Amino acid sequence: MSIGVAIIGSGIFVKEEHLPAVNSTPSLSLKAVFSRSLKSAASLDIQDPGVDLYSEDAGEGKAYADLLARKDVSAVIIALPIVAQPDFVKQALTAGKHVLAEKPIAKDVQTAEALIAHSEGCRSGATLSIAENFRFLESLNYAAEAVRGMGEVTGFSVRKHGFVKPGTKYFETAWRKTPDYQGGFLLDGGVHTVAAIRLLLQPENQPMSVSAFSSLLQPHLPPIDSVDAVWRTGKGKHGVFSMSFGTMSKASETVIVTEQGTVSVTIGAVTVASGDDKRTVEFTHEGNGVKQEMKVWAEGMLSGKQDSRLSAYEALKDLQVLEAMFRSGENDGTPVKIQI
Repeated sequence: MSIGVAIIGSGIFVKEEHLPAVNSTPSLSLKAVFSRSLKSAASLDIQDPGVDLYSEDAGEGKAYADLLARKDVSAVIIALPIVAQPDFVKQALTAGKHVLAEKPIAKDVQTAEALIAHSEGCRSGATLSIAENFRFLESLNYAAEAVRGMGEVTGFSVRKHGFVKPGTKYFETAWRKTPDYQGGFLLDGGVHTVAAIRLLLQPENQPMSVSAFSSLLQPHLPPIDSVDAVWRTGKGKHGVFSMSFGTMSKASETVIVTEQGTVSVTIGAVTVASGDDKRTVEFTHEGNGVKQEMKVWAEGMLSGKQDSRLSAYEALKDLQVLEAMFRSGENDGTPVKIQI
């Protein structure tokens, strides 16, 4: 059985990830694309001439509402600017279309909660899934399984450092260059890092409060580009979280400390150390997890059972942690509780 889908958006991630992922999923059949302009919709490398293009300037019968009225489109993949996306999601759900929407779920917790409430209030039966591709990375799932087998978590540290230069493809996206949402790149890119550490910590060690300091190191990355925080978990353990998109330092490492040793995750590799035993497994060809994510989403629609990694509530929890760090940073490190 093939599910008719439409892609809403034509930006970098759609071009590089979503479109190839749809094409590699046999149970999905691309029927249409919608973008702000017909020019941008046509910029996608679509091989099938039967795929219809819709846009705000395409004329009568080619608006977003017209696409949603199509009976051969059962689901939509939405990848739009953070502030604009929730309205498109709501319209699709109301029209009875299953939705896979890009992370973060919304610009803030209040908007996210309203979006989830709308989803649950729809009588169409359509489902809301949030695309957090890091939850589908083989390396992270391998590391999470290793953590589960090494006793209680006793601590952790996260370092994600880099520099977003002017002129790079993501910076030059207009809505990222002048963000009208909290956190800037810390929200848009940092949500991946939060999702990853939450996956590794397991349900019983989720962050329940944070104390953070934030700053703007680079004037071209407002409103803030760096945050350093201490997280305290539900079991009373604590760890450090350091992330910056505006530093000359380069780092990408997460370390989970357990009763029996450590699990370290770097780009493309996981190292498990316990006593004198130390092993490293490399994952050099796992990609970004989008193809795996798309396959699981399609399987969930066919089976009628959504994979928990796509849950809007998981995306809400990621956002809650980020927003708590932002609020704490605004108040000189005052601890902020998280209701996960």
